[in-house]
Amino acid sequence: MSIWNRIGDFIQRLSTFTAAGVADMVEALRTLFAGDPELRRKVAFSVAMIALSAKMAKADGVVTQDEVRAFQAIFEVPPQEAHNVARVYDLAKQDTAGFEVYARQMAGLCGNGGPNCMMLEDILDGLFHIATADGVLHEREEGFLRRVAEIFSIGEDHYQMILSRHVELGTADPYVVLGIERGQPLTEVKRRYRKLVAENHPDRLIGRGLPQEFIAIATTRLAAINAAYELIERSLQAA
Repeated sequence: MSIWNRIGDFIQRLSTFTAAGVADMVEALRTLFAGDPELRRKVAFSVAMIALSAKMAKADGVVTQDEVRAFQAIFEVPPQEAHNVARVYDLAKQDTAGFEVYARQMAGLCGNGGPNCMMLEDILDGLFHIATADGVLHEREEGFLRRVAEIFSIGEDHYQMILSRHVELGTADPYVVLGIERGQPLTEVKRRYRKLVAENHPDRLIGRGLPQEFIAIATTRLAAINAAYELIERSLQAA
């Protein structure tokens, strides 16, 4: 059964709660999936992505067609399940609670309680993917994403790595993309590159709770990592 069927079940059973906003969604997630922590993580990840996307759109003030298409591409939502996703999206967008409340609640559901939690980085990466779909990271979007990173306890170095993957490589520092200091020999760059590829392989992401339907996050991330490594490799070999 796909994650969207699970979200459909979640939405149907959410009616047993008041469904007024984030507090009800969080309580429903904890209650309905109490006996299956792995499934709860996957559904919570999906709900976090949908809800924070809605809050980001509200913070930005304008939802462009590119952002809508990026949202649909990263979620790969079957047409018959689109109404369930829209329900979560609309609940979050209409909720009077600010995005910081949502970010804290979702961090509690999805995170491991430690800094630079990989699952929370996955959520932030997905939000960047949506925010930059129109080719521009607007100031209000960047402010939103930076604040979410702070609430998620994602350090500045990790934040810059994620940010650098979503700007044109011509202006991004490939060393920042790989999270390695400039001046390192090619052997060290290669070691770091292989570590990142292993950490961000789709199977590893699924293993830590990323639903199969969100694999576009891993694909985009690996493309940026590969491009950065190739750029560094060429420059060091030419030196």
